[in-house]
Amino acid sequence: MTTSGHPVDAALSPGRMAAAALQHVLVMYAGAVALPLVVGGALRLPKEQIAFLVSCAVAASGIGTLLQSIGLWRFGIRLPVVMGVTLASLAPIASMAAGGGTISALFGATMAAGVFAIVAAPFAGRLARYFTPLVTGTIVIMIGITLFRTGINLSGGPKEFADAASLAVVALTLGAMLAVRKLFDGFIASMAVLIALAVGFAAALGLGMVEFGGVRDAEWLAPIYPLRYGAPTLEPAAFLSLCTIMIVALVESTGMFLALGEICGRSVGARDIARGLGAVGLGAIVAGTLNSFPLAPSAANVGLVGLSGVRSRWAAAASGAMLLALGCLPKLGALVASLPQPVAGAAALMLFGMVAAIGIRILGRVDYTARDSLLVIGISIAAGMIPAVAPGLFQFAPKWIAPLANSGITLTALSALLLNALFNGTRASLAADGRVSGAESEP
Repeated sequence: MTTSGHPVDAALSPGRMAAAALQHVLVMYAGAVALPLVVGGALRLPKEQIAFLVSCAVAASGIGTLLQSIGLWRFGIRLPVVMGVTLASLAPIASMAAGGGTISALFGATMAAGVFAIVAAPFAGRLARYFTPLVTGTIVIMIGITLFRTGINLSGGPKEFADAASLAVVALTLGAMLAVRKLFDGFIASMAVLIALAVGFAAALGLGMVEFGGVRDAEWLAPIYPLRYGAPTLEPAAFLSLCTIMIVALVESTGMFLALGEICGRSVGARDIARGLGAVGLGAIVAGTLNSFPLAPSAANVGLVGLSGVRSRWAAAASGAMLLALGCLPKLGALVASLPQPVAGAAALMLFGMVAAIGIRILGRVDYTARDSLLVIGISIAAGMIPAVAPGLFQFAPKWIAPLANSGITLTALSALLLNALFNGTRASLAADGRVSGAESEP
């Protein structure tokens, strides 16, 4: 897939590379550490062990990012993908932990689910022909819509929801980003999110909203020990639950890979998707070995690539190296984590909005004279909204199906794939060269 001279493969100057990598790290860090914090609390681990799990999650995210962006043999899509611990696994893993599951069983299930994903990746890649622009655009729109809740909840602040100070910081952060995009071009415009985060952080600091206690208490150096909690064990129930989560992660990852292909102007074919999904599985094996949980591409970073225009996969690789370093340097990681919720929420609103807008752009290539295309879009988006507006609708469904039924993105994907195949087949899904996604051809 590598093409000499393509912006995806272009090297950046050290300064620009560092700035772009820092942007990527800041916008995904909160999501990367959420799961280990919840699981550590559910297992009633001491504070220092929870901190260790956080460091492991950050380091695993860094390795997963390097796998995707640089590639290793038949693994990695080689696009500017940033990986993080998937929040789709939050509910089942936290439930297993609270229900008496051992931490070694959680890591064992993570590793086994990674093997499942590697085996499934080639078969999932062959389904790429069904991801027409109609299907892909609808899925990407729902990815953005589904994640809006996260951005809105973060924007409300950590204490009294939607207090005046939090909303003022959100407005200032958004305003700074818009001002930079309006007044500047080139490199400065591409760093609009980083500048906006700095402005928001400074405002929050002045309002007393920044907590540095975690930075003070964190250690400077904390090496990551693989399999610190002993040999992983395999419990069938935990394995099946995480395999279901892995199916959700593979569906969501496919949508994000195709969205990145659209942003970067590089066609994404079935083999590329298979390599990317294989890296999702390999990332889970690495994560389990490093005392962490399944990884998936970060939607916020997909939005960042679209907003910043920095398409180089080496910028993503630099962010992976930065995450790996932060995992071993808890004090610096705690400093990054001190970014106030309203500031992070403002960034999330910008970036998830970009993801939804990218989906709309993909739908702009749809032939609406084709039979019932609007019906496919409408029903698929309606299906995806069910978990958000009526979360109890599937309360009597079998437990094994809950991760699928409670994922709006997966419901949208299944609906769009089935309805489009029913009404339109796979028309317009494959270019003459056998590639998919509708991105511009490679130069």
